[in-house]
Amino acid sequence: MGIRSLTRTEAEHRAALVTVERYDIDIDLTALPDGPEIRCVSTVTFSCSEPGAETFVDCAAEVRAATLNGSPLTPSGDGRIPLPGLAAHNVLRVESVQADTATGAGVHKATDPADGEVYVWTSFEPDEARFVWACFDQPDLKAPHAFTVTAPAAWTVLSNSGDPRIEEQGAARRWSFPDTPPLSVYNTVVNAGPFHGIRREADGHDLGIYARRSLAEVLERDADEILTLTRQGLAFYAKAFAMPFPQRRYDQVFMPEFGGAMENYGCVTWSDAFLRRAEPTPAERELLAVVLLHEMAHMWFGNIVTMRWWDDLWLNEAFAEFACHWAAEGATRYTDAWAGHLLSGKVRAYLSDQGPVSHPIHQPIHDVAQAASIFDNITYPKGASVLLQLMTYVGEDRFRTGMAAYFARHAWGTTTLQDLIDALAEAGGRDLTGWRKAWLETAGTDRFTLERDGDTVTLLADGSPRPQVLAVGAYARSGDALERTALVRVEVTEARTPVTGLPTTSDLLLVNDDDLTFATTRPDPTARDTLFRAAGLLPTAIARGVAAATVWDMLTAGDATAAEAGHCLTAVLAAETSDAVIEPYLTLVTNIAELWAPPAERPALTEGVAAACRRLAADPGRRQVALRGLARTATGAEDLAWLREQAGDDVDLHWRALVREAELGGDVTAESEALLERDTDPDAWIRALTVRAALPDPAAKAEVWQRLAVDREVPVAAVSAVAAAFWRPGQDAWLAPYAERYLAVVPDLEQGGMIPAMTYTSHLFPPHAVDAVYIDRVRQAAREAAPVVRNTLLERADTVRRMLRARVANA
Repeated sequence: MGIRSLTRTEAEHRAALVTVERYDIDIDLTALPDGPEIRCVSTVTFSCSEPGAETFVDCAAEVRAATLNGSPLTPSGDGRIPLPGLAAHNVLRVESVQADTATGAGVHKATDPADGEVYVWTSFEPDEARFVWACFDQPDLKAPHAFTVTAPAAWTVLSNSGDPRIEEQGAARRWSFPDTPPLSVYNTVVNAGPFHGIRREADGHDLGIYARRSLAEVLERDADEILTLTRQGLAFYAKAFAMPFPQRRYDQVFMPEFGGAMENYGCVTWSDAFLRRAEPTPAERELLAVVLLHEMAHMWFGNIVTMRWWDDLWLNEAFAEFACHWAAEGATRYTDAWAGHLLSGKVRAYLSDQGPVSHPIHQPIHDVAQAASIFDNITYPKGASVLLQLMTYVGEDRFRTGMAAYFARHAWGTTTLQDLIDALAEAGGRDLTGWRKAWLETAGTDRFTLERDGDTVTLLADGSPRPQVLAVGAYARSGDALERTALVRVEVTEARTPVTGLPTTSDLLLVNDDDLTFATTRPDPTARDTLFRAAGLLPTAIARGVAAATVWDMLTAGDATAAEAGHCLTAVLAAETSDAVIEPYLTLVTNIAELWAPPAERPALTEGVAAACRRLAADPGRRQVALRGLARTATGAEDLAWLREQAGDDVDLHWRALVREAELGGDVTAESEALLERDTDPDAWIRALTVRAALPDPAAKAEVWQRLAVDREVPVAAVSAVAAAFWRPGQDAWLAPYAERYLAVVPDLEQGGMIPAMTYTSHLFPPHAVDAVYIDRVRQAAREAAPVVRNTLLERADTVRRMLRARVANA
């Protein structure tokens, strides 16, 4: 019998029946150094509003014993334990064991290849706590949690509440943590291992950061940056939400084999891939900043105030994604964070919102399995962009007032969309009913263009637009640059909106200047060539980003060729003054050459990017990023030789050059083995595997596919890099069999929980050696897949379909 997914109806019935008073979770980690088992005793104290009624508790681990009020219980075999004959006051006790700590959901044991040390982490969103211990695994049954953890004596144990009582027990130690505030079970955590840790006091908070011992040097290098950002973020949110973070201790734990980051209350878990082994680039530093601020925002949006059910996931994720860029711009040195959001996230959201899995930001969610499928580009970057528009629509001061009222009213409780809308409407003095329906309950993207008739300029919407405020910028040539001569904000309510106050002699009118709304744009026919030629001449990172996003959207929609888009974005790259967005531009233009261009045009576009990289490398501030870009686009032996000369002692850059040389057919075996010997990174074996992945060699492809897709040896955070090296353009003869093998593994892609399912489904999907018939077969396979796999498959299939169309149409 399979593990059942909780439905909304079941959750509502259980929430009406049960009030959880507390969880006492006793965890034994002492078997993990030598074996796979985590052992738990979960004691749940709860009341029932209808004595005599029955419900169930979630537990997908192996149940060793279970009692309700002293009477034995029998699991039903579907991840649930029936609870019959409830009393007014109840005590449930469940002993469980989870032995699948290698590939299972909820808990993971990782062994550091550098020294053999073992680390263990838990991560429970959306409903994976049940794979570790018994609980009511739904967001609206919040309760205090008290964790007691027995672990090897050399380990440090970290959880939501700090300052545990520690007792020596021979070869083990017992950590007893104070009660948490009322939390949803998915926001709880236990991380453990022989960590290297750093603690500092800042503004009344006790801040800690931790990583495995083999990364101690990297953690020490980045400690000042991480702790400064933490202090800045806590101060910004305390003021913005009129509510300081209520716990003195705030920990961040960088864990091996973890995917992304998770907002556990007071103890955020990160992938330790964020601790860059090489010196981080500006974009990597900015990414760390916005992820740190995203997870921190969840302390308020998700922990202190929690969505009642998963249809309001955006109350957590969209707000955290909005808030992290808002905070980065307002409180840190990353003042171009919104431009990074536009070029890295928002362009993905535009594509998703025009594809087969577009959905309203707020939509009915039948069960948690469906909820796992909406941790996507609509909920995150589109949701964040819509919230920026909402702040623009009501005004930032009123927005802050509404947020403060929302938290004051609902702290430690659960809410729905309407609770937030009510608070913002009251503060803003605007009826947001129409705004809510148009933006949050309606899928799709508005599109705007301009109509010029003499001195009259009219903003035209493609269909009935959402209510919104956006800006049109006017630009005139000033030497070799464009200078903004006017910026006009307009409130859109109809399909045609007059725009007054723009100079009639403008060389370029830029719709959605300052990127205030979520809408695609098109230049009017007379300005199309100007936009493509002059995008790089615009004076600000955000204006250039808006122009570049327009060009990118035109490419993905079939309204521009790969050559046009590639030349335009390469020119913007060459002119860009914001260090943090150089990498996003390099990613876009290289993707155009590798994935969107016809094979005959690929060499010229690649050479154009490589030439831009060689020029950028002359700037010391751009050198590292430029050389990495050249490592991806080097066109032959001359480029590679120059790159190696420039790399010097930069091991990271040597690995990147080897991947490119392998792709071009070079004999890299000896050099790869030598580099592996001298690389101190504990995960250097992944770099060597990435080199093999790029080889146009059937034996290498077979080995890498086995280790990556079948055995799943590669940590989830590194899957994208290895898969990108595997699926290389021009290698169709070697890759064709793996397109078929991908279809064969689709039924297993949901293994391991939400994050691995999304990662493997997306990054193993073949962008080469496929055709339109294959895309149809993928759509057919998606019908039988789990929701998170199905949506990722359909979205990726749509993107590759667009790539195939561009390759043929452009040719």
